[in-house]
Amino acid sequence: MESIKQQEQGTYAATPPAKGLLERLFKLSLHGTTVKTELAAGLTTFITMAYIIFVNPNIMADAGIDHGAAFVATCLAAAFGCFLMGLYANWPVGLAPGMGLNAFFTYTVVNTMGYSWQIALGAVFLSGVLFMILTFSRIREWLLNSIPSSLRFAMGAGVGLFLGLIGLKTAGIVVAHPATLVHIGDLTSPGPLLAAICFLMIAVLEYRRVFGGILISILTVTLVGVGLGIVKFGGVFSMPPSLAPTFMAMDITGAFNVTMVSVILAFLFVHMFDTAGTLMGVAQRANLVQEDGRIENLSRAMKADSASSVFGGVLGVPPVTSYVESAAGVAAGGRTGLTAVTVGALFIAAMFFAPLAGMIPAYATAGALIYVAMLMMGGMAHIDWKEHTETIPAIVTVIMMPLTFSVADGIALGFVTYVAMKAFTGKYKEVSVSLYALCAIFVAKFIFL
Repeated sequence: MESIKQQEQGTYAATPPAKGLLERLFKLSLHGTTVKTELAAGLTTFITMAYIIFVNPNIMADAGIDHGAAFVATCLAAAFGCFLMGLYANWPVGLAPGMGLNAFFTYTVVNTMGYSWQIALGAVFLSGVLFMILTFSRIREWLLNSIPSSLRFAMGAGVGLFLGLIGLKTAGIVVAHPATLVHIGDLTSPGPLLAAICFLMIAVLEYRRVFGGILISILTVTLVGVGLGIVKFGGVFSMPPSLAPTFMAMDITGAFNVTMVSVILAFLFVHMFDTAGTLMGVAQRANLVQEDGRIENLSRAMKADSASSVFGGVLGVPPVTSYVESAAGVAAGGRTGLTAVTVGALFIAAMFFAPLAGMIPAYATAGALIYVAMLMMGGMAHIDWKEHTETIPAIVTVIMMPLTFSVADGIALGFVTYVAMKAFTGKYKEVSVSLYALCAIFVAKFIFL
């Protein structure tokens, strides 16, 4: 008995219960990592994507949504997505409401098309449900493979250019003009000047790989605004605001409208391709690609992402998606879902910083929008510029998103141009059946709606 007791004590000493639980949940040793490394990687990922805590509520507020509720919804939706990704898929990926998708939600669906934010949330919810259906079936792979890579890259770049225009407009760097539509703003006024400084700070700090460069820049120019008296200091800590104004506020019935088809498809396509690209990239960096080319738990990761988007719609935020900033945590050694769980826990803790989030001015978040927009434009480098039937539709997609101030219209015009170019140049066999069907839907939209 004594021998058995000693063996048990030795086992417990070598493997504490908590560590044993983490090992069983995340298979740390199998992935060649440790608890300490995973926690550090989670902190790294959170710092690189924490700007969404300040940016998303500001954008949602422009749609008429209560800022405090949007702040809490952002943190909770991000935390839920991270926990699901970590515990179900065991991937080191952080999730939060998508940049670009939030701008499309506010500035196109609500402010331009005139829908209420409740109906827009209904569209987010329905697109999330569709994404889940596609993810749980083979339709997802068929759809991903049927849409050409040039249009996929163009969608990401177009959203980036659209986001950049919104950032410039919000900052006052670009203003309306009756003769030329747009014109440069007054760069000597505090708002545009500080937005430009914020952008340049982010660009320099990120180039020099300074930890948390975006967050540092946003907080720095906010403090400058406090010093100049154009930002009122409202404290740092408090209990989280109420979620009641946005919780279950989506109008699903209102979103069941033929005019909302292009909006729902835009949410779906941008989210789906953005998620696929992010997860593929992170999988390579995290050594999740096996020798036969199969990606470990990719299906679970996609399911976690799609389910998070549905939950985000319930809480009151745009589609929740996987963040490419997760690559920073992977570079810091993150290999398992413990990294994602750490990010989720930090988002929960961030809910107690509501006063700080409320005082972040638009010019500070605008600088971040402009920088992120430029990163998103990088996808255009992957397009074959020698094949005009690929490049012209891609360029139409990218340019028309900001010029029509609509992600949905940009995607529709790009798809129609692609099918027309291929059909009238004798390359009609390169167009999938699904793409012909989508083209017909978009043409009908422009004619009848």
